[in-house]
Parts: sequence; C-alpha cells; structure tokens
Amino acid sequence: MKKISSGVMPIIQIDRRARESLHRQIYNSYRTAIVDGALRPGERIPSTRILASELGLSRIPVLNAYAQLLAEGYLEARVGAGTVISSTLPDQVTPQRSGRRIEVRRGPRPMPVNGTPLPSIKAALPWLNRRWGAFNPGQPALDHFPYKVWSRLIADRSRNLRMASMHYDDPMGSKHLRKVIAAYLRTARGVRCEADNIMIVSGSQQALEISTRVLLDRGSRVWMEDPGYRFARNVFHLNGCKVVPVPVDEEGMDVASGVKRCRNAEAALVTPSHQYPLGSTMSASRRLQLLEWAHSSGSWIIEDDYDSEYRYENLPIASLQGLDPGAHVVYIGTFSKVLFPSLRLGYIAIPSDLIERFVTVRLNMDLGAPGFMQMVLADFIEGGHFARHLRRMRLLYRERRSVLLESLRSELRDNVGVSGEQAGLHVSVTLPAGFDDHELSERAARIKLWLVPLSSSYLRRPAPNGFILGFSNTSTKEIPDAVRKLRGIIRSSP
Repeated sequence: MKKISSGVMPIIQIDRRARESLHRQIYNSYRTAIVDGALRPGERIPSTRILASELGLSRIPVLNAYAQLLAEGYLEARVGAGTVISSTLPDQVTPQRSGRRIEVRRGPRPMPVNGTPLPSIKAALPWLNRRWGAFNPGQPALDHFPYKVWSRLIADRSRNLRMASMHYDDPMGSKHLRKVIAAYLRTARGVRCEADNIMIVSGSQQALEISTRVLLDRGSRVWMEDPGYRFARNVFHLNGCKVVPVPVDEEGMDVASGVKRCRNAEAALVTPSHQYPLGSTMSASRRLQLLEWAHSSGSWIIEDDYDSEYRYENLPIASLQGLDPGAHVVYIGTFSKVLFPSLRLGYIAIPSDLIERFVTVRLNMDLGAPGFMQMVLADFIEGGHFARHLRRMRLLYRERRSVLLESLRSELRDNVGVSGEQAGLHVSVTLPAGFDDHELSERAARIKLWLVPLSSSYLRRPAPNGFILGFSNTSTKEIPDAVRKLRGIIRSSP
C-alpha cells in the first residue's frame, strides 16, 4: 500500500524539457511558497522519498533541492518531526512584514435594507471586538454544563458509528431526535405536533430564514414587535419584506394597533411567552385576538419561543401554537440558550399542509443539519439529562437574577427602570433622557462589560435608551462589581 504523506506539499510543476534543472525547479517552488507565505513556520513537508514518488522522479533531485533549502535556512530538520519550514526565514517578504501599506481600492458595499445599508458587525455590536464580559444576554452558564455526561454520550456514539450515519440525512432531520423533541414540546410547551411536523435546523435564525422564504414573498408585510429582535428584523429586510412595527406593552404585542396599521399583513412574528427584549408575557386576550386576526385575514403567525423554559415566579407559559386549532402558527425553538450556542441546533414545528414547502426550501439551502450531534442530543434528552440540567439551571439563574436585581436597586436606585425580570435570561434597563446607550456600550466594552443597547431593538425614533443585561453568564460574585462598573459608566457620561 502506498504511503500517504503527512507533510504539506506545495504546487510543484516539473517540466522535463525546461533548461532549468529538476532540483532547481523543486527548490524554486518551495522557496516561492515560503516567501509568499503559503507555507508557514513549523509546517511539516513530505519526506524526500514521498515527494519523489509523488513527482515521478528519482530521489537525487529532491535530495539536492532539500539540501539547498536547508543550507539557506528555509527548512530545518527536527528530531522526531521530520523536515519543517524554518522559524527564521531569510529573504521572506510578506505584506505583514514589509511595512508597506496595502490599500484596498474597491470592496463590497454593505447590503442594503430597504434602501439603508446594513451596519457592519463591528459598528452594530462594538462589544464583539472584546473578550466575553458580564451581562452577555445570549450566553448561558457554560461552566455549569454537564460536560462529562455530554462527552460520554459523544464517545458512546463515536464507538458505535455506522456508515449510514455519514450519508445525507432526511432534510427534516433525525427521526429519532424529532420524536424526542415532539414528545417534549407536547408535554412541556403544549405544542400540537408529531415527529413528522418537526424540522431540525441550525438554530432559530435559520428557522426564521426558512420560514420567511416559505411563507412570504418580496414585498410581503410582516408585523413585528417594536422593540423586537434586531437579527430577526434583518431576515425580513434581506428577503425583501416590509416590516410593520407594532408597539408592545405589559400584555405583549398590541394586536389592535397592528390591525390599525396594516390589517392585511401576511404574517406576524411574536415572542409571546417572553417578549424580547422587554420581557412581558402576552395575555390570553391578546393571544386570542392575534389568532382571530390570523384566521380572518388568512395570515401566518411565527412564534419564536427562544427561552420560555426559564420562569421564576410561576410555571412556564403554554405556547401560542397550542391554542391554534386552525394551524396558522409556525413554532420556532432553539437549544442555544438551554444548552450551548455552538451546538447550532433548533427546530420548527410546521403545520402539516406546509411540510412539503419547508422541505423544498430546506433542500435548496443546505440539505439538512449535521446528523452526529442530533443523535447525541437525542441521547441526552432521552437519558433524562436535559430535564435535570433545566432544573439545575432554573435554580442557578433564579439566584443570579435576584443578585442582579438587588445590585441594580442598591447601586442605581431610581435612576433606571427595570423590566422583564419574571422570566428568561436577561432584564431590560431603561435610562433617563439624555443618555446615548450606544456610546455607553462602547465605553463599557473596554472594561469587559457586554451592554447591548436597548435602542437598537426599536424601529421607532427617537427610541428609549437603555441596556439589555443578561445574567446567565455572570456569577453571583461577579454581578455586584459589574453593576458598580455600570454605575460608573453612567455617572461619568457627560
């Protein structure tokens, strides 16, 4: 059996008719790759025997080329590691080391949203330029995740991996995981669904993207809570839809206001169990009004149930979808908040009449979610680990929430308003008039505070200023000091 090289081989073109000797052609190919930065210090290269075999040459020209490169310092021999690119390279001139300024004359323009360019990620989220800090609303308590259990389940699945699991899976997702999720949703969330209604997706953002492409056309009008989730809003804009902002109060989306603004909207996106970002729960009367509107107008409701598992004053609220006998609700959920974000697994509960359309769109996007982690997640849920993890996290987050609320009362007193403390993994803080939450968030990022500007969630202008403060990723010991830093940022604002 032919030995496979473990080293990096650059593109080497050999011309036996060229005037240049074979060993010089090999030498020049390596030297060019090193000088241009294609080969980096420490990278291993093939042995002379393997390279000669790959090029169909005798070893003599390869040995001569390697000897010259070693003599000039481009290569070095390491005991036990073979021949590698030298860590000190003479004559290497790369753009980073030359000191020359590289000027980009032209580049892609920001993608427009209804005529207005989308801001760059650094401009929209200045805190992303820094390391993780206190109050990140999208980060669960990863230090309390049951890593040993999860690792064992991965190892068990790896030991018993079958060839079939390496093929493309059903675009709806693993049937096993879909059965497990459907059982969980029926029991814990009151969702009307079977396994055949569940589609596994890469998080709630992709769920919304697929739903938008299935339900809406360019120019379609969509009710959206104002304030609401900025990245959901961008999905509609990028698909050519017109967002109709509908105000939110302590009962959730004001349905009557939505009807006045645009009765014939094709869809509405809502977060009824825990409104993002203000935290209100949609009242029963508003839920029924919304369903009545959808049925009478032939419109769709997209229910984003992103963190309803965490309630601290009462039991979790049943889904809006479970109240809908007419199948006008598309239900979206995710494991990013309850497990960990990089898992990138979420789900859609699809009305039966729409399943074929959802599959068609999915097949034209990415064919389906990776199968291996779906199997591990199914094992995690079926083994009871998911339920135990949720119970532990509710206790932990309740404690962290209490410490945050007490610290806000102690340090900021009546200077800020606080809402959304009954559920979820964040609270919203509103500032008095005269403050700029974007400017404050940029300053806070320098001292490792992750302050999401509340005003960025609003479509109406002028928007209230404030912050969305996550408490799930910040320990009870860290919270008081982080709030004191927040107080200092606010008080130092001109």
